[in-house]
Amino acid sequence: MLLTSCNDFLDKLPDDRATLDNEEKISMLLTSAYGDRSNAFVHEYASDNVYYNGTTYSAQPNQEQVYKWIDVTSQGNDDPRGLWQGYYGAVGTANAALDALAEMGNPTSLNGQRAEALLCRAFAMFRLANVFCMAYDPSHPEYLGLPYTKTSGVAVGTRGTLNELYDNINADIEEALPLVSEAHLSVPKYHFNIRAAYAFAARFNLFYHKYDKAIEYATKAIGEDPTPMLRNWARFSPLGAVDLAHEFPKSGDPANLMIVAAYSIYGRSLYSSSYTRYAHNYSVISGYETLNAKTIWGSSGSSTALLLAAKQYGSTQQARFPRITEFFEYTDKVARTGYAHIVEVPFTSGETLLVRAEAYALKKDYKNAIKDMQYWLSTTCNTDSRYYPILTEESIVEFMNTLNYTPPILEGNLQRTTRKQLHPQGFTIDEDGSTQECIINLLLHMRRIETLHTGLRFNDIKRYGISYSHPHPDNPNPKEGDKEVFVPGDLRGAMQLPSDVIAAGLEANPR
Repeated sequence: MLLTSCNDFLDKLPDDRATLDNEEKISMLLTSAYGDRSNAFVHEYASDNVYYNGTTYSAQPNQEQVYKWIDVTSQGNDDPRGLWQGYYGAVGTANAALDALAEMGNPTSLNGQRAEALLCRAFAMFRLANVFCMAYDPSHPEYLGLPYTKTSGVAVGTRGTLNELYDNINADIEEALPLVSEAHLSVPKYHFNIRAAYAFAARFNLFYHKYDKAIEYATKAIGEDPTPMLRNWARFSPLGAVDLAHEFPKSGDPANLMIVAAYSIYGRSLYSSSYTRYAHNYSVISGYETLNAKTIWGSSGSSTALLLAAKQYGSTQQARFPRITEFFEYTDKVARTGYAHIVEVPFTSGETLLVRAEAYALKKDYKNAIKDMQYWLSTTCNTDSRYYPILTEESIVEFMNTLNYTPPILEGNLQRTTRKQLHPQGFTIDEDGSTQECIINLLLHMRRIETLHTGLRFNDIKRYGISYSHPHPDNPNPKEGDKEVFVPGDLRGAMQLPSDVIAAGLEANPR
């Protein structure tokens, strides 16, 4: 696979010996249509959730390359080459199932399998777009998309536009949603069950700037009042790091809408000393920008209502909230060799709730946006704490306007806050200090907490054109215009395609 071009594997039947001629075979095939890779590594280390701890500490080459927003030269599971192969492999599997269904005449009895295949193809392409493309911005028709292959064995040799890519994803989602069923699923949460399908549709439509649909689909996923489905963070309070990491992704938690596994060393990177040079550290990033930062629900220790703040583990340089850990599969226990895995929860009720809140805020429906934000606080924070806030438009604006914006180029860490200047890509919001800007900035901070270590923060950075800097050994004190500063609409937000894919003739991302 490493030696083949993109045209050779985009839509190959996963097993040429398989004859997909009945319901059982198609259902079994679809279990491998979810992609066995994770983009959490590349997105998290590219984001503002990590800090440069200095050359005293170690880093891995791909981690440093991602952090510097330069081309990644390694070809592991977490690298662009591995992501390309894994996600396009999922597309090929989905297409094989869809072709088989078409040959059978697309019987209505298999509508559930058809919906699952369409959603798997759309989800794989959405993840590819998040990694290798810019944020969706219809005002930039020149932004490159990706080949959207829809038939097994028929490769698409051009990238098309990002607008076309999003339109294709949307078409698959819209075709799938009326057909979604759980009747053929033995363990629904390992698949696109009904709630997960609508959660995916909600997030996609938020990114697609279709806010009414984002609200509609989020509500179908979690209900008008999502309280029974939200994660009960209080029950995690007695757990240590190991138990919490194993408990978090369990299918029995109603907050987990879908669960997927991936080949990845990302779980290890969050605690291994081999990755400490660039990390989410306790005193700076957590202290000023994430879990222990000053915000509307307090700051740290006994002065915060946030339940997650007490669940950080590791060192001063490498503080992690253990929602992702490594599960090692031994192929030879004596030699201690095998495969590293992580288990991810790509869709949760909490993140879907914040999708809906953001869509409301972008429509200036502040009453409903704040209602959803309060729902999120009700389970993420200790409601008995004197720091637990009751949100209103006035209280949000008043508090947010006490915070300075974190400058992209810092003179010192005391300049860091949870507030960033926003330069939305392809849409607009009101001016700095306005009700809308204050609510959205608080929402983005809530999303940053809800999705910490998942990589989703980098998507929000791209969507809102947030600028920040990444000092490193070659330039520990970046200045304006330096390549260590990420700027709104930064082309490096679209990671470079794998070198062999470019060599095979697919257009590279501009730099």
